Amino acid sequence: MTANAEHTESSVKSMDDIMSLCKRRGFIYPASEIYGGVNGFWDYGPLGAQLKKNLRDAWWTDVVMKGCDGQLGPNGKPVEIVPLDSSIIQNPKVWEASGHVGGFNDPMVDDKETKQRFRADHLFGITLIANDLYKDKEEFDKALAAGMEIRFRPFMTIVASTIGEVLSEIQKNKDVRKQFRKKLNGEGPFNFQVYDNVAGGIAISFEIPEGNEPFSAIAINPVSSWMLENESEKVPSPFTGKAGSLTKPRAFNLMFKTVLGATGNMEDNAAYLRPETAQGIFINFKNVIDTTRVSVPFGIAQTGKAFRNEVTPRNFTFRSREFEQMEIEFFCHPDEAKDWYVFWRDWRMSWWQSLGLEGENLILREHDSDELAHYAKEGAGTSDIEYKFPFTAPGFGELEGIADRTNFDLTQHAEHSKSKLDYFDNTRGELAKNGQPKGERYLPHVIEPSAGLDRGVLALLCEAYTPDPDRASGVYMKFHPRIAPIKAAVFPLVKKDGMPEVAAPLAAELRKRFGHLGTIEYDEKQSIGKRYARMDEAGCPFCFTIDGDSLTDNTVTARNRDTLEQERIAIDKVGDYLAQKLGL
Repeated sequence: MTANAEHTESSVKSMDDIMSLCKRRGFIYPASEIYGGVNGFWDYGPLGAQLKKNLRDAWWTDVVMKGCDGQLGPNGKPVEIVPLDSSIIQNPKVWEASGHVGGFNDPMVDDKETKQRFRADHLFGITLIANDLYKDKEEFDKALAAGMEIRFRPFMTIVASTIGEVLSEIQKNKDVRKQFRKKLNGEGPFNFQVYDNVAGGIAISFEIPEGNEPFSAIAINPVSSWMLENESEKVPSPFTGKAGSLTKPRAFNLMFKTVLGATGNMEDNAAYLRPETAQGIFINFKNVIDTTRVSVPFGIAQTGKAFRNEVTPRNFTFRSREFEQMEIEFFCHPDEAKDWYVFWRDWRMSWWQSLGLEGENLILREHDSDELAHYAKEGAGTSDIEYKFPFTAPGFGELEGIADRTNFDLTQHAEHSKSKLDYFDNTRGELAKNGQPKGERYLPHVIEPSAGLDRGVLALLCEAYTPDPDRASGVYMKFHPRIAPIKAAVFPLVKKDGMPEVAAPLAAELRKRFGHLGTIEYDEKQSIGKRYARMDEAGCPFCFTIDGDSLTDNTVTARNRDTLEQERIAIDKVGDYLAQKLGL
């Protein structure tokens, strides 16, 4: 086990503040807000829609159009990727073959008293493991180092998807704090030390200045499925605190059903909204082979909507019922799967880093053997690129998964559809008398880098959010220029004296040159300070201001969002200046 650095309430960015800015500046709105909203669905506002498009376009350009941004694959050749846009609704047999109809389930639990429902694997228990048992923190640390035995009997439970979210609830939720305070005899705010990997969860020691106890410690762990199945009467409800009111877990299929046809009924004409985009690629593998000049190894890529009827959608856009994916299915010879897995794992990590997600907030984590998906065989590589979101801290949340799916999907669809999906490779096999290979027929293995577009946007928003009390806005969004929704802003210092007549044509010129990359803002209202503040909150990297001197010397003031430095440049050089700053 390892002890992390000390945490306080202010050491992690506030998710509430980030969500407030997203609403205030038009990044993300609650869906159907004027009717009270609908849980698990979100609308992207003007800035959010452009930010999302910029991230999608960056992925599309680097993956599809440039073939991994021009990098050579492990075979020493350019990486070949072709695009696809498959239908959201497919023949229901697709989802039977893929295993989604029979096995795409989450364990669901109901509170019999309140009728509220949650995912069984989203229930965390809090157990008091040190109060009067250990006289001080030093004694407690020694017990942890010795591998202390902990028998978990939670005094309270919290519905959350991460331990970080549990910590946030303890800090901010009045009802939760009320229960928590009874055990720890303290008001808070408190400092805490986190110890990882304590019986599958974490242990936390507290120092509570206002409390009566000099030292307390708890364990936060997922409530096991065994306990919910066999000792549910001992598990407190997360809603009432009463033990014995929770049902045992039962399977809940996550796919959204719909009905095809004007006179159809659910029994005879049921179809599904796709829960992932990957299957649309697999069922078109043979079509792509037959209608293009591609040959294995190659990939098929697509972006698009997917739908999952989450039992407990939560954490803003991180876990929602409608979301967008960016997926690649890369087909290769089984003998080369390991090399291609390593290639894609490392390149995808470097790609996210190139957009500004770097440092300790981004990690690459290989899966343990007990985490392997149903399609992965023992020894097949599976890893996650994870980001430390405010609601997961001190832990991480998945941003993208890279998996060796072997030939599971092609095998399933070949068997269920009775179609031949194998590939004939004329570059392999035994040599004929003429010295040429006889060829080899096989089902390719598949390496799948699968990223969540919405989660990517959320990670970029969280990473960019930078409090700065010295600015009028109090915060600025430090987006990488490539994905910033507003690329530049043009302001006349005042709305008179001929300044708008110079500023408006400059804005039009920049829109013509850079408008395909993002918005070029033009604003002549309010003070220049308020306009700069708005652009800081929108994440605009560069502002160009026309003032009185501009009318005589044909220069403008260029303002850098991050450094706040200002410099004078010639009006006719603004386009080239911006191109250079955007890396074009």
